[in-house]
Amino acid sequence: MNDLKNKNIIVTGASGGIGNSIIKKLNETGANILASGTRVEKLDSLKKQFEKIKILKFDISQSDKIEEFIENATKELGGNLDCIINNAGVTRDNLAIRMSLEEWQKVIDINLTSTFLLSKFAIKKMLKNKSGKIVNITSVVGHTGNLGQANYTASKAGIIAMSKSLAIEYAKKNINVNCISPGFIKTAMTDKIDEKYKEVILSKIPSGRLGEADDIANAVLFLSSNQSSYINGETLHVNGGMYMA
Repeated sequence: MNDLKNKNIIVTGASGGIGNSIIKKLNETGANILASGTRVEKLDSLKKQFEKIKILKFDISQSDKIEEFIENATKELGGNLDCIINNAGVTRDNLAIRMSLEEWQKVIDINLTSTFLLSKFAIKKMLKNKSGKIVNITSVVGHTGNLGQANYTASKAGIIAMSKSLAIEYAKKNINVNCISPGFIKTAMTDKIDEKYKEVILSKIPSGRLGEADDIANAVLFLSSNQSSYINGETLHVNGGMYMA
């Protein structure tokens, strides 16, 4: 993906396992990367691994400061923005009748509303360049639903529909907006899944294994590059065949 060399890219949720792999893959292309997250020690670790990248601590739940974040991040990258990877998100799992309004609202606010705002203010920057790429990380459960995740599944399904609308609005401005929908990926989150439930999950995956963070990072690389220039408003499913659209 040589066309990513010197491209200015923001990655949110960079301090997690998938975010780490995305940073690594993008760094290999020679892109200019700004890694953002909430865990300073993880961001510092990324900076030690990949000296060229820039880091900026930011909590995307601060919706009133997202425009300022995009402004500061773009300045750190030199004044232009070519791509944003919206990878940050949270879960607050509970059965529907036990789910509090706070649990519902927090997940919707961070996963959906903040992703919209990050995309909105990124688009404003991209319009100046007359081009841009937005890659939103959603989830297989945004298509299938999942026990105890009414809030999370709603937020991820919302991202998909929102991305389609943004793609329609800005396609003529040469801005591509697409989603990646991971299945069950080996991360700190899936490590906590009970072994019996993990066996049930594996039985539903034709590939017979959980995905790797690199599987998602490779998809990000493709949708960030010019090789996907005629793909817009789509969702790339990376789930080992667990769900086929």
